[in-house]
Parts: sequence; C-alpha cells; structure tokens
Amino acid sequence: MKVGISTATFFSKVLTEDSFSVIKQCGGECAEVFLTTYSEYEPAFGDLLKERADGLEIYSVHSLNTQFEPQLFNAAERTRKDAEFFYRRVLDTARKIGARYYTFHGSTRLKRTTVLSPERIGRRMKELGDTAADYGVTLCFENVHWAAFNSPEFFAEAKEYCPDVGTVLDIKQARQSGRDWREYLDAMGDSLKNVHVSDCTEDGKVCLVGNGVFPFADLCGELVSRGYEGPLLIEQYAGDYASFDQIADSVKYLKNIIGGSYAD
Repeated sequence: MKVGISTATFFSKVLTEDSFSVIKQCGGECAEVFLTTYSEYEPAFGDLLKERADGLEIYSVHSLNTQFEPQLFNAAERTRKDAEFFYRRVLDTARKIGARYYTFHGSTRLKRTTVLSPERIGRRMKELGDTAADYGVTLCFENVHWAAFNSPEFFAEAKEYCPDVGTVLDIKQARQSGRDWREYLDAMGDSLKNVHVSDCTEDGKVCLVGNGVFPFADLCGELVSRGYEGPLLIEQYAGDYASFDQIADSVKYLKNIIGGSYAD
C-alpha cells in the first residue's frame, strides 16, 4: 500500500504546479492533484502539470467542486451543459497527467430542506461515469458530510443505478457525518478506489496524521482484508501544520504502520 499526498494539503502555501517537488521531499509515493480554480482547468495548465510531475505518479484528480459539480445535476439543460464543459476540462487534464481516478462530490446539501433521490443521483452518476470512461478515468463518489453521499445508506441505494462508479473513503468526513468509517466501507464494497486520511484529537479536531487518536493500524488491516489495493492519500488543511517536515513525519508514520503489518 502506497502513501501519497493531495496537493490540497499545500493550498495557499505552494502553487499546485509546484507541489510535486514538495510531495517528493516529504516522501510521498503518489499524489492527488486538486485543481483549485478556473485557470487550472485550462489545457495549458494540464501541460504544465505533466511537465512538473517529473515521474511522480498522479493517482487521481479533484476539483474545487462547488464551482461546477452541483450544476451537473441541474434540471436546466443550459446550466448542465456549462458545467459539463468544466467537467470535461478536468477529465482532459486527468488523462493528460495519467490520473486514473476523479474524486467527485457532486450535489450539495447546503440547505436543511435538501432532499436528494438516490435513484436520480445514481442515474446521473452513471452518465457522468460513462463520460469519464471515455477519457480513461473512473469517476469516484466521495463521502462528504455536506454533499450527496453523506451516509452509507445513500450510496447503498444509489449504486444500483451506477454500478461502475468508484468510491473514495474520507475518514474525516465520515466522522463529521457522525458515522463510523467501517459503515462506509460496507456500503462501498469493491468500488473503493481511494482513501483520504487525516487525524483527529480526542475531541474531534482535525490534526496531522500521527498526532491524534485515529486507529490507522485498524484502518490498514481492514482495507487489506477487503482487498483494497490503492494508496492512503494524506489530505490536510494548510493550518494543520507549520513546516513540511511535519508532513514528512506523517508519511513516515503511515509507512511504518504499513511496513509493520499494521501495528501502531
């Protein structure tokens, strides 16, 4: 199992295209590229990323999803088409830099009255997944407490309509949804393609991997027992750390757990 880092970890500290050298410096074995703004959806930016990657494996891509992903589910065709323009731009960048997976949030639950139909979302995910496949990319639904896939039950119903869509487990988001991460693994089954990790204190505050109480040995053991072959991708907030050496320590911490047959 590899240990990778999301470029989102360096947001506001290092430009996306400059993150690869930092990831290597920290011992990361692969990366998720988080595209943060519209200029980063331009084809020329994809060319720049390909050049700067310099041999680092780019496992997946992620967009600043609220910019267009919710509109992919809009009832108005014009709105959907405009959103699809940016969706295809992200997919084109993924293909260009060799990323096989797209971490996707989709519709939001920002209003208390929001009710999302698993069937409707699932059928649209099937369409979007078919589009992604045309680019050699697997669309992956991530559990997010404020987005469509906020509960295991939602995906358990939706996946009937989008059986080829992958999934991303985010352990932080599972906690923020008030659910155990194992419940999401049960719902995801063999669709799991990616795992986002961070740590937390006893009172639930996000902290650097290795500085909190999350049972990473249990996570690794559970993933292996379920046949997961993807990486653990560290995804932290810029305010979680003061130096890149701290990120490097998190990478070492996870590698030690993996190398020690999942013993803390």
